[in-house]
Amino acid sequence: MTDWANASSWLYTWAMERLPLLLDLSIRLAFILALAWVLRLIARRAIRLIHATVRNRTDSIEDIKRIDTLVRVARYAASVVIFILAAGLALSVLGISVAPLLATAGVAGIAIGFGAQTLVKDVFSGFFVLLENQIRVGDVVSIAGRDGAVEEVTLRYVRLRDYAGDVHFVPNGEITVVTSRSREFAHAVLDVGVHYRDDVDDMFALMKAVAADMRKDKDYALKILDDLEIAGVQDWNASAVTLRARIKTLPLAQWEVRREFLRRLKARFDAAGHEIPYPQVTLSLARETEAVLTDQAARMLTPDPAG
Repeated sequence: MTDWANASSWLYTWAMERLPLLLDLSIRLAFILALAWVLRLIARRAIRLIHATVRNRTDSIEDIKRIDTLVRVARYAASVVIFILAAGLALSVLGISVAPLLATAGVAGIAIGFGAQTLVKDVFSGFFVLLENQIRVGDVVSIAGRDGAVEEVTLRYVRLRDYAGDVHFVPNGEITVVTSRSREFAHAVLDVGVHYRDDVDDMFALMKAVAADMRKDKDYALKILDDLEIAGVQDWNASAVTLRARIKTLPLAQWEVRREFLRRLKARFDAAGHEIPYPQVTLSLARETEAVLTDQAARMLTPDPAG
């Protein structure tokens, strides 16, 4: 009984000594977490208000895409900064000095930096990609050998989704050349193969007529920005003459316009009786071989008198 009383007395004394300290630490940590949460809400709300204000001042789709991309990065950066500050304050409340941790992190950072050069390169490249407005969410681009629509842009990578639905994460450090297919305007490039016996000028006139009809169509009138531009004869192929032309369109409408133009042109070819070129081979025989074959054919066609 005496041991139980001693244990209870010790526990009571320990609790009275430690409980105020634990309560004080809990209140401080809760205050830091609440403050971090409030700051995060304020930052997100401020970014949202700035976003709405800036978007209302422009009607350009290009500017809106750029603003949306920068807002996503700003929201992410604000969350990271608030988290780092909250973690530093929490460590100070717990009695852990931040200065030695920073010094250790500095030394370790030098060592890790040699092994994290790719990560640093990705971050720096991503910063300049955003700063120079090279890539924006919603663009259709070709980067690092991958094509697709941009779904996300961060300081470390760009996320693309191609036509088949496959998603590609391209590190920013691998981006050396950006080919954008959705800036300001585009061209639907048309390579049309026609038969050698067809008159080229007639084919050009037929192509212009098809393009003019498309500009009158309500489904394509707003997507096509200019008349058909004839480049001329592009190439002489083995079985066809290739004619090249292009149509100026809205961004991302070039593929739809090209497919519809070729569909209508095929219908015009069929209606006018123009033959679609197909591979042809011309057989040339030596004179001796030709004479022998001619003689054999004549014998086969000449009736046998004895017969």
